[in-house]
Amino acid sequence: MATAIGVIGLGGMGRGIAGRLLEQGHPVRVYNRTASVADALAARGAVRAATPAEAASPGGIVVTMLANDAAVEAVAAGPGGFLEPLGKDGLHVSMSTISVALARSLAERHAARGSQFLAAPVFGRPDAAAAGKLWILQSGAAAAKARARPMLEAVSQGIFDIGDSPDAAHLGKIAGNFLIASAMEAMGEAFALLVKGGADARVWHEMMSKTIFGCPIYANYGRFILDRAVSPPGFKLTLGAKDVGLALAAGHENAAPLPFASVLRDRFLAAIAQGRGDLDWTAIAINAAADAGLHDPAAKV
Repeated sequence: MATAIGVIGLGGMGRGIAGRLLEQGHPVRVYNRTASVADALAARGAVRAATPAEAASPGGIVVTMLANDAAVEAVAAGPGGFLEPLGKDGLHVSMSTISVALARSLAERHAARGSQFLAAPVFGRPDAAAAGKLWILQSGAAAAKARARPMLEAVSQGIFDIGDSPDAAHLGKIAGNFLIASAMEAMGEAFALLVKGGADARVWHEMMSKTIFGCPIYANYGRFILDRAVSPPGFKLTLGAKDVGLALAAGHENAAPLPFASVLRDRFLAAIAQGRGDLDWTAIAINAAADAGLHDPAAKV
Protein backbone atom coordinates (compact mmCIF):
# COMPACT_ATOMS: atom_id res chain seq x y z
CA MET A 1 0.00 0.00 0.00
CA ALA A 2 1.25 3.50 -0.85
CA THR A 3 2.53 5.63 2.00
CA ALA A 4 0.01 8.23 3.12
CA ILE A 5 0.67 11.86 2.28
CA GLY A 6 0.48 14.00 5.41
CA VAL A 7 -1.47 17.22 4.91
CA ILE A 8 -0.92 19.69 7.73
CA GLY A 9 -3.24 22.70 7.89
CA LEU A 10 -6.90 22.30 7.00
CA GLY A 11 -8.07 25.79 6.22
CA GLY A 12 -9.99 26.22 2.99
CA MET A 13 -6.95 25.49 0.85
CA GLY A 14 -5.68 22.57 2.91
CA ARG A 15 -9.12 20.93 2.95
CA GLY A 16 -9.38 21.35 -0.79
CA ILE A 17 -5.95 19.82 -1.39
CA ALA A 18 -6.53 16.89 0.99
CA GLY A 19 -9.96 16.22 -0.48
CA ARG A 20 -8.61 16.25 -4.02
CA LEU A 21 -5.80 13.85 -3.11
CA LEU A 22 -8.34 11.46 -1.61
CA GLU A 23 -10.51 11.77 -4.70
CA GLN A 24 -7.53 10.88 -6.88
CA GLY A 25 -6.76 7.76 -4.86
CA HIS A 26 -3.90 8.96 -2.67
CA PRO A 27 -3.93 7.78 0.95
CA VAL A 28 -3.95 10.85 3.20
CA ARG A 29 -3.22 11.65 6.83
CA VAL A 30 -4.46 15.00 8.09
CA TYR A 31 -3.60 17.26 10.99
CA ASN A 32 -5.19 20.49 12.08
CA ARG A 33 -4.86 22.37 15.35
CA THR A 34 -8.65 22.36 15.66
CA ALA A 35 -9.24 18.63 15.28
CA SER A 36 -12.93 18.83 14.38
CA VAL A 37 -12.04 20.48 11.06
CA ALA A 38 -10.84 17.04 9.93
CA ASP A 39 -14.24 15.37 10.45
CA ALA A 40 -15.43 15.61 6.85
CA LEU A 41 -12.11 14.38 5.47
CA ALA A 42 -12.03 11.49 7.94
CA ALA A 43 -15.49 10.50 6.74
CA ARG A 44 -14.02 10.30 3.23
CA GLY A 45 -11.17 8.03 4.31
CA ALA A 46 -8.43 10.30 5.60
CA VAL A 47 -6.55 9.16 8.71
CA ARG A 48 -6.50 11.65 11.56
CA ALA A 49 -3.19 12.61 13.15
CA ALA A 50 -3.15 13.90 16.71
CA THR A 51 0.10 15.83 16.16
CA PRO A 52 2.09 17.05 13.16
CA ALA A 53 4.58 14.27 13.89
CA GLU A 54 1.84 11.67 13.45
CA ALA A 55 1.03 13.10 10.03
CA ALA A 56 4.57 12.28 8.90
CA SER A 57 5.57 8.77 7.84
CA PRO A 58 9.33 8.09 8.10
CA GLY A 59 10.73 8.77 4.66
CA GLY A 60 7.31 9.89 3.43
CA ILE A 61 5.77 13.11 2.17
CA VAL A 62 4.36 15.96 4.23
CA VAL A 63 2.49 18.93 2.79
CA THR A 64 2.14 22.18 4.73
CA MET A 65 -0.63 24.65 3.91
CA LEU A 66 -0.72 27.15 6.75
CA ALA A 67 -1.34 30.84 7.32
CA ASN A 68 2.13 32.20 8.07
CA ASP A 69 5.75 31.57 9.03
CA ALA A 70 4.99 31.08 12.70
CA ALA A 71 2.42 28.37 12.01
CA VAL A 72 4.76 26.49 9.66
CA GLU A 73 7.66 26.76 12.10
CA ALA A 74 5.47 25.44 14.93
CA VAL A 75 4.35 22.29 13.10
CA ALA A 76 7.82 21.62 11.70
CA ALA A 77 10.04 22.16 14.72
CA GLY A 78 7.79 22.85 17.69
CA PRO A 79 6.59 20.26 20.22
CA GLY A 80 5.24 17.31 18.27
CA GLY A 81 6.74 18.70 15.06
CA PHE A 82 7.32 16.60 11.95
CA LEU A 83 10.98 17.42 11.14
CA GLU A 84 12.49 14.59 13.16
CA PRO A 85 9.95 11.82 12.43
CA LEU A 86 9.95 12.60 8.69
CA GLY A 87 13.67 11.89 8.81
CA LYS A 88 15.95 10.43 6.16
CA ASP A 89 14.55 10.37 2.62
CA GLY A 90 11.44 12.28 3.68
CA LEU A 91 10.03 15.12 1.59
CA HIS A 92 8.42 18.33 2.84
CA VAL A 93 6.31 20.03 0.14
CA SER A 94 5.78 23.63 1.23
CA MET A 95 2.59 24.94 -0.43
CA SER A 96 1.94 27.92 1.87
CA THR A 97 2.95 31.52 1.25
CA ILE A 98 5.99 31.90 3.51
CA SER A 99 9.04 34.13 3.67
CA VAL A 100 12.15 33.38 1.67
CA ALA A 101 14.09 33.33 4.94
CA LEU A 102 11.97 30.52 6.38
CA ALA A 103 12.16 28.55 3.13
CA ARG A 104 15.97 28.68 3.24
CA SER A 105 16.02 27.74 6.92
CA LEU A 106 13.72 24.76 6.44
CA ALA A 107 15.74 23.53 3.46
CA GLU A 108 18.92 23.64 5.56
CA ARG A 109 17.33 21.77 8.47
CA HIS A 110 15.92 19.10 6.17
CA ALA A 111 19.30 18.62 4.51
CA ALA A 112 20.91 18.10 7.91
CA ARG A 113 18.47 15.24 8.54
CA GLY A 114 18.75 13.65 5.12
CA SER A 115 15.30 14.80 4.03
CA GLN A 116 14.33 17.23 1.26
CA PHE A 117 12.40 20.48 0.98
CA LEU A 118 10.41 21.42 -2.10
CA ALA A 119 8.92 24.88 -2.49
CA ALA A 120 5.57 24.49 -4.26
CA PRO A 121 3.31 27.44 -3.41
CA VAL A 122 0.02 27.70 -5.27
CA PHE A 123 -2.17 30.24 -7.02
CA GLY A 124 -5.90 29.65 -6.77
CA ARG A 125 -8.73 29.72 -4.28
CA PRO A 126 -10.21 26.82 -2.26
CA ASP A 127 -12.67 25.80 -4.98
CA ALA A 128 -9.77 25.49 -7.43
CA ALA A 129 -7.88 23.31 -4.95
CA ALA A 130 -10.85 20.97 -4.55
CA ALA A 131 -11.25 20.73 -8.32
CA GLY A 132 -7.56 20.11 -9.03
CA LYS A 133 -7.24 23.45 -10.84
CA LEU A 134 -4.45 25.16 -8.91
CA TRP A 135 -1.41 26.70 -10.58
CA ILE A 136 1.84 25.66 -8.91
CA LEU A 137 5.24 27.34 -8.90
CA GLN A 138 8.01 25.00 -7.76
CA SER A 139 11.72 25.14 -6.96
CA GLY A 140 14.16 22.75 -5.37
CA ALA A 141 16.16 19.62 -6.16
CA ALA A 142 15.29 17.59 -9.26
CA ALA A 143 14.72 14.43 -7.21
CA ALA A 144 12.25 16.21 -4.95
CA LYS A 145 10.36 17.57 -7.95
CA ALA A 146 10.14 14.12 -9.53
CA ARG A 147 8.86 12.51 -6.34
CA ALA A 148 6.27 15.20 -5.69
CA ARG A 149 5.01 15.39 -9.27
CA PRO A 150 2.17 12.81 -9.08
CA MET A 151 0.77 14.53 -6.00
CA LEU A 152 1.15 18.02 -7.47
CA GLU A 153 -0.45 16.96 -10.75
CA ALA A 154 -3.45 15.65 -8.82
CA VAL A 155 -4.23 19.11 -7.42
CA SER A 156 -3.19 21.37 -10.28
CA GLN A 157 -3.73 22.29 -13.90
CA GLY A 158 -0.14 23.38 -14.38
CA ILE A 159 3.29 23.25 -12.69
CA PHE A 160 5.96 25.84 -13.48
CA ASP A 161 9.58 25.24 -12.51
CA ILE A 162 11.45 28.37 -11.41
CA GLY A 163 14.78 26.75 -10.56
CA ASP A 164 16.80 24.84 -7.99
CA SER A 165 16.91 27.37 -5.16
CA PRO A 166 14.68 26.32 -2.24
CA ASP A 167 13.36 29.85 -1.84
CA ALA A 168 12.83 30.86 -5.50
CA ALA A 169 9.24 29.60 -5.77
CA HIS A 170 8.28 31.30 -2.51
CA LEU A 171 9.76 34.57 -3.78
CA GLY A 172 7.71 34.05 -6.95
CA LYS A 173 4.57 33.49 -4.92
CA ILE A 174 5.18 36.66 -2.92
CA ALA A 175 5.70 38.62 -6.15
CA GLY A 176 2.52 37.09 -7.60
CA ASN A 177 0.38 38.05 -4.63
CA PHE A 178 1.84 41.57 -4.80
CA LEU A 179 0.64 41.75 -8.42
CA ILE A 180 -2.84 40.52 -7.48
CA ALA A 181 -3.15 43.03 -4.64
CA SER A 182 -1.95 45.80 -6.97
CA ALA A 183 -4.63 44.85 -9.52
CA MET A 184 -7.33 44.88 -6.83
CA GLU A 185 -6.31 48.34 -5.64
CA ALA A 186 -6.20 49.68 -9.21
CA MET A 187 -9.63 48.22 -9.98
CA GLY A 188 -11.10 49.62 -6.77
CA GLU A 189 -9.86 53.10 -7.66
CA ALA A 190 -11.02 52.81 -11.30
CA PHE A 191 -14.50 51.62 -10.26
CA ALA A 192 -14.80 54.51 -7.81
CA LEU A 193 -13.86 56.96 -10.57
CA LEU A 194 -16.47 55.51 -12.92
CA VAL A 195 -19.27 55.49 -10.35
CA LYS A 196 -18.51 59.06 -9.28
CA GLY A 197 -18.57 60.11 -12.93
CA GLY A 198 -21.90 58.42 -13.59
CA ALA A 199 -20.57 55.66 -15.87
CA ASP A 200 -21.65 52.01 -15.77
CA ALA A 201 -18.75 50.29 -14.01
CA ARG A 202 -20.07 46.80 -14.77
CA VAL A 203 -20.19 47.32 -18.52
CA TRP A 204 -16.72 48.91 -18.39
CA HIS A 205 -15.40 45.94 -16.39
CA GLU A 206 -16.93 43.46 -18.83
CA MET A 207 -15.25 45.19 -21.76
CA MET A 208 -11.86 45.47 -20.04
CA SER A 209 -11.81 41.88 -18.73
CA LYS A 210 -12.76 40.49 -22.15
CA THR A 211 -10.31 42.60 -24.15
CA ILE A 212 -7.12 44.38 -23.10
CA PHE A 213 -7.20 43.05 -19.51
CA GLY A 214 -8.49 39.61 -20.41
CA CYS A 215 -7.29 37.38 -17.57
CA PRO A 216 -8.82 35.64 -14.53
CA ILE A 217 -7.60 38.21 -12.01
CA TYR A 218 -9.32 41.15 -13.71
CA ALA A 219 -12.40 39.12 -14.67
CA ASN A 220 -12.99 37.33 -11.37
CA TYR A 221 -11.61 39.74 -8.81
CA GLY A 222 -13.24 42.67 -10.58
CA ARG A 223 -16.58 40.89 -10.28
CA PHE A 224 -15.96 40.16 -6.59
CA ILE A 225 -15.25 43.85 -6.01
CA LEU A 226 -18.32 45.04 -7.89
CA ASP A 227 -20.55 42.51 -6.11
CA ARG A 228 -18.95 43.23 -2.71
CA ALA A 229 -18.49 39.44 -2.47
CA VAL A 230 -16.35 39.69 0.66
CA SER A 231 -17.98 37.09 2.93
CA PRO A 232 -17.31 34.25 3.28
CA PRO A 233 -13.72 35.04 2.34
CA GLY A 234 -11.82 33.02 -0.23
CA PHE A 235 -8.64 34.58 1.14
CA LYS A 236 -8.74 36.69 4.28
CA LEU A 237 -7.70 40.32 4.15
CA THR A 238 -5.32 39.79 7.09
CA LEU A 239 -3.46 37.18 5.02
CA GLY A 240 -3.19 39.65 2.16
CA ALA A 241 -1.66 42.15 4.54
CA LYS A 242 0.84 39.52 5.63
CA ASP A 243 1.81 38.82 2.02
CA VAL A 244 2.34 42.52 1.26
CA GLY A 245 4.63 42.58 4.30
CA LEU A 246 6.57 39.63 2.87
CA ALA A 247 6.98 41.53 -0.41
CA LEU A 248 8.33 44.58 1.39
CA ALA A 249 10.74 42.43 3.39
CA ALA A 250 11.97 40.67 0.25
CA GLY A 251 12.38 44.00 -1.47
CA HIS A 252 14.48 45.29 1.42
CA GLU A 253 16.65 42.16 1.44
CA ASN A 254 17.28 42.42 -2.30
CA ALA A 255 17.57 46.25 -2.48
CA ALA A 256 14.59 46.24 -4.84
CA PRO A 257 12.30 49.21 -4.09
CA LEU A 258 8.58 48.40 -4.16
CA PRO A 259 6.93 51.81 -3.71
CA PHE A 260 3.47 50.55 -4.58
CA ALA A 261 3.78 47.83 -1.93
CA SER A 262 3.99 50.64 0.64
CA VAL A 263 0.69 52.03 -0.65
CA LEU A 264 -0.84 48.57 -0.38
CA ARG A 265 0.49 48.09 3.15
CA ASP A 266 -1.31 51.23 4.27
CA ARG A 267 -4.49 50.27 2.42
CA PHE A 268 -4.57 46.86 4.10
CA LEU A 269 -3.79 48.33 7.52
CA ALA A 270 -6.62 50.84 7.15
CA ALA A 271 -9.05 48.07 6.20
CA ILE A 272 -7.98 46.00 9.21
CA ALA A 273 -8.35 49.03 11.50
CA GLN A 274 -11.88 49.47 10.18
CA GLY A 275 -12.83 45.90 11.09
CA ARG A 276 -12.49 44.20 7.71
CA GLY A 277 -9.64 41.82 8.53
CA ASP A 278 -11.76 38.67 8.37
CA LEU A 279 -13.41 39.62 5.07
CA ASP A 280 -12.07 38.63 1.66
CA TRP A 281 -8.98 40.61 0.66
CA THR A 282 -10.93 42.25 -2.18
CA ALA A 283 -12.50 44.32 0.63
CA ILE A 284 -9.57 46.75 0.31
CA ALA A 285 -11.59 48.17 -2.60
CA ILE A 286 -14.22 49.34 -0.10
CA ASN A 287 -11.62 51.81 1.14
CA ALA A 288 -11.05 53.14 -2.37
CA ALA A 289 -14.80 53.71 -2.70
CA ALA A 290 -14.97 55.40 0.69
CA ASP A 291 -12.09 57.72 -0.23
CA ALA A 292 -14.19 58.84 -3.19
CA GLY A 293 -17.15 59.59 -0.92
CA LEU A 294 -19.06 56.45 -1.89
CA HIS A 295 -20.67 54.43 0.86
CA ASP A 296 -22.11 50.96 0.54
CA PRO A 297 -24.51 50.36 3.46
CA ALA A 298 -24.06 46.59 3.04
CA ALA A 299 -20.29 46.83 3.51
CA LYS A 300 -18.72 46.33 6.92
CA VAL A 301 -17.59 49.67 8.37
